[in-house]
Amino acid sequence: MHSEMEKKEKQAFPFSFLSFFVSLHANCNIMKSDIEIAQETELKNINTIAESINIPEKDIEQYGRYVAKVSTNAIKVEQIKKHHLVLVTAISPTKAGIGKTTVSVGLALGLNQIGKKAILALREPSLGPCFGMKGGAAGGGYAQVLPMEKINLHFTGDFHAITSAHNMIAALLDNYIYQHANEGFALKEVLWKRVLDINDRSLRHIVTGIGPLANGLVAESGFDITPASEIMAIMCFATGIEDLKRRIGNILLGFDYNDKPFYVKDMGVEGAITVLLKDALNPNLVQTTENTPAFVHCGPFANIAHGCNSVVATRMALTYGEYAVTEAGFGADLGAEKFYDIKCRKASLQPDVTVLVVTLQALKMHGGVEYSKIKEENAEGIKAGLWNLDKHVANLKKFNQTVVVAFNKYGGDTDEEIDIVRQHCEKNLHVGFAVNNAFMEGGEGAKELANLVVKTVENNPSGKLQKLYHSTDSVEEKITTVAKEIYGAGRITFAKKAKDQLKHIEEMAIEHFPVCIAKTQYSFSTNAKAYGPTDGFDMEIKDIVINSGAEMLVPIAGNMLRMPGLPKEPQANNIDIVDGNIVGLS
Repeated sequence: MHSEMEKKEKQAFPFSFLSFFVSLHANCNIMKSDIEIAQETELKNINTIAESINIPEKDIEQYGRYVAKVSTNAIKVEQIKKHHLVLVTAISPTKAGIGKTTVSVGLALGLNQIGKKAILALREPSLGPCFGMKGGAAGGGYAQVLPMEKINLHFTGDFHAITSAHNMIAALLDNYIYQHANEGFALKEVLWKRVLDINDRSLRHIVTGIGPLANGLVAESGFDITPASEIMAIMCFATGIEDLKRRIGNILLGFDYNDKPFYVKDMGVEGAITVLLKDALNPNLVQTTENTPAFVHCGPFANIAHGCNSVVATRMALTYGEYAVTEAGFGADLGAEKFYDIKCRKASLQPDVTVLVVTLQALKMHGGVEYSKIKEENAEGIKAGLWNLDKHVANLKKFNQTVVVAFNKYGGDTDEEIDIVRQHCEKNLHVGFAVNNAFMEGGEGAKELANLVVKTVENNPSGKLQKLYHSTDSVEEKITTVAKEIYGAGRITFAKKAKDQLKHIEEMAIEHFPVCIAKTQYSFSTNAKAYGPTDGFDMEIKDIVINSGAEMLVPIAGNMLRMPGLPKEPQANNIDIVDGNIVGLS
């Protein structure tokens, strides 16, 4: 019997993606592992990569031979307007995997193969999933960003800087409360928790200050995972040092006994926290398995955060690439909606086309086929699961997006099965369709998709981005609009804690902030196990986290956890170092 907490953990993070890389192209037994391919790839010096796209040498700071930081000064607004932004998202993920990052990398490789100058803009992986359930997030097979070991592990220290900055604020706040207690200062409600970039269920709820009075005042607290930190969101949206400092100063820490908000700027430490983040603000430049430039920067999850890489990294890719390929995930109901309604709203971005990734195995699961049988040929199972593809395409079109479907090919997929999806896309949905086989063939296997994207951008690009809601709508209206229009929810209710936060939001005059709904990624509903259609489901908002520095509101739908736990057999069991080489990292 599982405890209630374990059940909630499985709803938030229910499976390992290792099965994706094991099952992908399962009929090719001689396929090398991701890390073997990565370690055998000949990389170019990062200065050579920077020179290839004309980044000024003065704006490059090397972190070893193959990684560099690029100053935000290298962004050129006049260049951005001339280039094309391509968003890659996906249907609802399953334990069979989708491969959105692999397709994103593959598309960039394919675009370069057909003579287009393409650059990637991706998120940084988190150590939590890397050693927990999901594994790494640098792509797979012959469509990876490299050096994958560094990217998946400590990289340039961005996550550590964000973790340190977040926890420094917590320590300074505890000290401020302790030092000013004799003056009558106290907070009725402390909202700022701590973060750590590992999965640790034991830290979700903690008590601080136990022991002598010199240890501080006793208080309840807890930890979230670093990708859920408001500092992470702020780093994603900040356009420069001054904007970063302003946002940090505006972070809400709690409320006093007069219900007056207390901010970081009230302690006067926003400058000190900015100092910890000044280097992390600059995007990281790396390369792909085919030496394509890639900016990998910041890493919020889409189920508990907004799921997009930083604005500065995207703008950097648009500055130096004719085509900038970025992703938003998990599924389009979370990642793409937040990309359009939050990131594009804040950064005035306009995608030219949206690529929706689909797999046969995922369609079969959404069609009710048992996981153990999804590799078997099953035309009826595919047809039964097409509802999920249909709903995502319909949702994306609500944003006035031109959609193309990227079929991410697995080794056991048959031509007959693939043709079911192709015919459905072209005849019923009237969207472009292309097979992507970049996992096995790199850029050569993504040419069909690349040609389709270029043809679409040149002949039928997306119109002016249509946001789902207006900034002037009430918070309840925004949440209800997303829940009904994108998820298909019926009744939406607000728990007492959420209602209390709505009052604070109104008093703080921040109702104009966009909403970033935290919800399970495995279903349109709040039930992670509901693979079939769920229209009309009841949705409860249990809390609303106020990110006043990031300037967004995070409603918590259902039993979402902001600190995942480790599974019975974590990925850490597979990772080792042998003869100086890392093995088992995926």
